[in-house]
Amino acid sequence: MSQLKQEVERRRIFGIISHPDAGKTTLTEKLLLHGGAIREAGTVKARKNSKHAKSDWMEIEKQRGISVTSSVMQFIYQDKVVSIMDTPGHNDFGEDTYRVLTSVDSAVMVIDAAKGIETQTKKLFQVCRMRGIPIFTFMNKLDRQAKDPLELMEELEEVLGMPSVAITWPIGSGMQFEGVYDRMKNEVHLFRGEKSTLQLSEDGVNDPVLADHLSEENLMNLRDEIDLLDGAGNEIDVEAIQSGKLTPVFFGTALVDFGVTAFLNHYLEMSPAPEARKSNVGPINPTSEDFSGFVFKIQANMNPAHRDRIAFVRICSGVFERGMDVTLTRTGKKIKLSQSTQLMANDRETVDQAFAGDVIGIYDSGTYQIGDTITTSKQKIAFEALPTFPPELFMRVSPVNSLKSKHFHKGVEQLAQEGAIQVYRNEYNEIYLGAVGQLQFEVFEYRLNNEYGVDIRMEPVSYNVARWVKDKELKALKPFQDSRNMLVTDRWERPVFLFANEFTYERFAERHADDLTLVEALDVNEKIGTEE
Repeated sequence: MSQLKQEVERRRIFGIISHPDAGKTTLTEKLLLHGGAIREAGTVKARKNSKHAKSDWMEIEKQRGISVTSSVMQFIYQDKVVSIMDTPGHNDFGEDTYRVLTSVDSAVMVIDAAKGIETQTKKLFQVCRMRGIPIFTFMNKLDRQAKDPLELMEELEEVLGMPSVAITWPIGSGMQFEGVYDRMKNEVHLFRGEKSTLQLSEDGVNDPVLADHLSEENLMNLRDEIDLLDGAGNEIDVEAIQSGKLTPVFFGTALVDFGVTAFLNHYLEMSPAPEARKSNVGPINPTSEDFSGFVFKIQANMNPAHRDRIAFVRICSGVFERGMDVTLTRTGKKIKLSQSTQLMANDRETVDQAFAGDVIGIYDSGTYQIGDTITTSKQKIAFEALPTFPPELFMRVSPVNSLKSKHFHKGVEQLAQEGAIQVYRNEYNEIYLGAVGQLQFEVFEYRLNNEYGVDIRMEPVSYNVARWVKDKELKALKPFQDSRNMLVTDRWERPVFLFANEFTYERFAERHADDLTLVEALDVNEKIGTEE
């Protein structure tokens, strides 16, 4: 077997998705702890003097105790090279999460066992389903009073429409939580006392040894529930799991690191290695000799001392060697990849070699855009376009001190390139921000002040619908402006109309149906205006 094939088969890359406060970042921390990537897991609490989560590197995340950026962490565990994408927990940053989900091979869905499936989980689950990403489910917080586990399984099937199969099963919850039963390994992990593991006989949960360790009620419930799962539940089918048609379910509590090891071990056995990815020239196989990858995220100022920018690249095929020459498909330009790094949140180390299935950071001086493909192939390869969300909230923004104008424009440009916020300009060069949620504005204001030293003035404007115009030059659109809309350009200088509400937009679209094609979003690579 070639070295490349061997290395690809060792790779596992997954994103963690959940509703805010389900315990996603805490689970990430514990997984990193098991992988030896950190010595002590932080907790995600907004308290002074407490350790902060390793994956929450931005100051505002530490203050608020939530994730508002995605971060990448890699470690080696049982000879597998595992990359975890911790995604923003707040739904105002859904677009960042969606972009991350384009770069992973599987997803771990964290559910608070007391609350069940919540709104944000449902949204992110649909994205995974749409992309055919295998989903592993971790029912968290069993050390608190939780819903009935059979009810949780039923909810998965009814609310999400996804067949599920329990790999581990809880024994009680809250004050009565006594452990989990591993159905595949036929062993019970005890929560109380020494947290030891009992290997059961071929009688499984009917092994008399359990009577010495579990309460009578929990033991009776466990036997009834496992009997029901064995008789009426779905069978464990690794092929169905890897093709995203069946979700394996695990129970535990990330905060006290219980059930996490069993989950990680089974995840590595069941999850898929990197596979071929769709492109404009057909599927690109990870073991292809040509190097290729795409930029799914850009992050500025991860190192405040250097004010640098990092483009996060998911390698899709071949081998990355530091110093290699690649072509940026969008521009056709040749680029030398001399500065590269692997990341642990905002800590980094230089990487000389990486393989398909790895994520690397490339230092960026403004060359890259989100969605860019880089490759050594002679073909003009472009991977699937990344999603953009039409913004629903808008603000006019300007610097308080006009002497800081240069820093202001630099900050706006860099944060727009990151995809942290959408930026528009009108004919008078006034700047408007578009966001999916209010918190994006707050983070934008915080970062502009903290990273660029600029105080800003933000004024709400009465628009909440944006529509891109296809196949028209800006100057041809000026006659269509009226008091109920505003014509602006996005950061790629593509024309966009802003409307006060859906009704105004629909009236406008009806009136000009023969002259204009308005759409919710455009692919960044799509050519606007006349054909070349």
